[in-house]
Amino acid sequence: MVLLSFKAGLRACEIAGLSWTMVLNTNGRIAMHADVSNGIAKYGSGRRIPLHPELRSALTSLYNSQKRPNEGPVIRSERGGHMTARSVVNWFRATYTELGLIGCSSHSGRRTFITRSARAITKTGGSLRDVQELAGHRALSTTERYIQGDRDAQRKLIRLI
Repeated sequence: MVLLSFKAGLRACEIAGLSWTMVLNTNGRIAMHADVSNGIAKYGSGRRIPLHPELRSALTSLYNSQKRPNEGPVIRSERGGHMTARSVVNWFRATYTELGLIGCSSHSGRRTFITRSARAITKTGGSLRDVQELAGHRALSTTERYIQGDRDAQRKLIRLI
């Protein structure tokens, strides 16, 4: 769940609703991307997200440990079905509390994903529009609210001008 949040920027409802059909290719292997369906995405903002190598590796291990299912939830509840979004939120809260991390939530990984993506996008030749699409936001202004400024980067920028 942590990698789905920090490396794919998924919301709690998307983590809860993610199924194997969304991350498997036609050969029954973990794909190079996740197809987040409209049905699990906020406002029906489904999208295709390239899988970070670390996340892809973890999904492969999980897939093999679950005996290579063709369908069903990627993240299972204690009863074996899909978790609810509320259960994902509660899991993150309990985990962060146990680790002594104050102010963190199920959305912390998503915020980190969006901020890191925004900072790195210029190195790839992309734009904030690409980050917006990865985040599944309808408006760029929504994406901008997630991006935290970096004072050190601002000082370096001013020196370049």
